[in-house]
Amino acid sequence: MHPAVSAVVTPSRRAPLHPVAAVVSGVVSLGLLASLPVAASADPTLGPLPQAGATWAVAAVLVLQASAVVGVGRFPTALLPALTALPLVLPWTGPGVAYSLTAVAQMAGVLLAVAARPPRLTLRAALAVCALLLAIGHGLAAIGTGRSGAVEAAVGAVLQAVVVVGLPLLVGLVIAARRDTEDAARREREAWVQAAVSRERTSMSRELHDIAAHHMSGIALMATAVERQVDSAPAAAKHAARQIREQSQAVLQDLRRLVGLLREDADGTRPVRTLDAVAELVGSRRAAGARIELRTPPVGTGRRTGVGPLAELVAYRMAQESLANAAAHAPGAACTVTIEVVDGDRVTITVRNEPPQEPGPDRGGGFGLVGMAERAQLVGGELDHGPTSDGGWQVRLTLPVADRPRSATASTLGTSAPPYGGSA
Repeated sequence: MHPAVSAVVTPSRRAPLHPVAAVVSGVVSLGLLASLPVAASADPTLGPLPQAGATWAVAAVLVLQASAVVGVGRFPTALLPALTALPLVLPWTGPGVAYSLTAVAQMAGVLLAVAARPPRLTLRAALAVCALLLAIGHGLAAIGTGRSGAVEAAVGAVLQAVVVVGLPLLVGLVIAARRDTEDAARREREAWVQAAVSRERTSMSRELHDIAAHHMSGIALMATAVERQVDSAPAAAKHAARQIREQSQAVLQDLRRLVGLLREDADGTRPVRTLDAVAELVGSRRAAGARIELRTPPVGTGRRTGVGPLAELVAYRMAQESLANAAAHAPGAACTVTIEVVDGDRVTITVRNEPPQEPGPDRGGGFGLVGMAERAQLVGGELDHGPTSDGGWQVRLTLPVADRPRSATASTLGTSAPPYGGSA
C-alpha cells in the first residue's frame, strides 16, 4: 500500500505523541492555579479559593492530566475519558474556583484527539462520555461552593460541557478536514505523476520499437542475401556484410539519440528527422534489397509550408514503421511511399505495399499502428490504415499545413481483416 494511503487508512498507527501540547497545557493550568490568590484579591467575586490541601490536590490532578495529553492523539478512546474522570475526585476536597482549571487539559485532549483522526463511532462515544463526566464534575463543584442552586448548577454544568467539548471539537474537525484535503491533493498529484510517467514509458517503448523494427528488418533482409551469396558471389556477400555493419551502427546511433532526449545535458545540435530524411530512409531500405518507389512533389511546391518539426518527425516515424511492417509481414512485396499536397492545406504521406510474394511469418498484431495513431493525434493529424483492393496494405497520414487544430482519428480503409496482421 502507498505510504500516503496507509497513513489515511490506519491513522492510529501514525498518530504522534504530543509532549509539547502536554507541557503547554500543564504550564498554563498550573500557572493559573498559582495566580488565583492575586486574581481573587483583585476581584472578590471570583469565588472561594481552595485550601492548602485542596490546592495540592488540584495541582496533582493537573499534572496527571498533562501527562495524559501526551498520548491522547494515539489512544483517544482510553485517555479522553481518563482526562475527564480525574477531576471528579476534587469536589470532595473543596477546590472552589480552581476546579475550572481542569478544563485546560480537557480542551487540549479533545482537540488533539479529533484532529488526529476522523471521529468514528468509538471516538464519538468517548466524546459523549467526556461531556457527561464534565457536566457531572462541574455540577458537583458548583454545588460544593454553596453559591449556586441545583438548577443553576446543572445549567452551568451543561454549558461548561458544551464549551469544553464542543469548541475544540469544532476546531479539530476543521484541522482534520484541511489535513484530509491536503492528503487527497497530494495523492491526486502523485497519481497524475504516475500516469504521466506511464504515458512517457509507453511512448518511449514505442519509439524503441519503431527504431528497432526498422533497422532489424533491414538487417534480416541483408543477412538473407549474405546467406545466399556467400558461396556464389563472395564479393556481393562482403558488400552485404558491410551494409549489415552500417545498419547496426545506425540503430545504435538512433538509440543513443533517443536516450539522449532523456538526459538533462542532451546534445541539442543533433538533427531531428524530417520529411527530407524519408528519401534517406527509402535509400537504406533499397540498399538492403527492398523494392521501394518514392514519389514526392516537384521541387518548389512548398510541400511542408506550415508543417512543424514535430509533425515532420511523426511523418518520418510513420514511414519508418510502415516499411518495417511491410518487410516483416509481406516479405518481397514492392512498396510505394508517396508524399503529396492536397488542396494546398494538407500534406499526406502514404505507404502502400503489394500483396506478399511469399507467406510471411505469423507475428501477430503489435502496437505499431497504435503508436502511429497516437503520434498523429499529438500533431492534429489523421491516420488511416487498412487492406487494399489487390490484397496489399496501405497506411496514410494526413497532416494539416495551416496552424489550426484538427480532429485526429484512426480508422481503417476496409472492413476486412488485414492479410498479414497489420503491425510489427
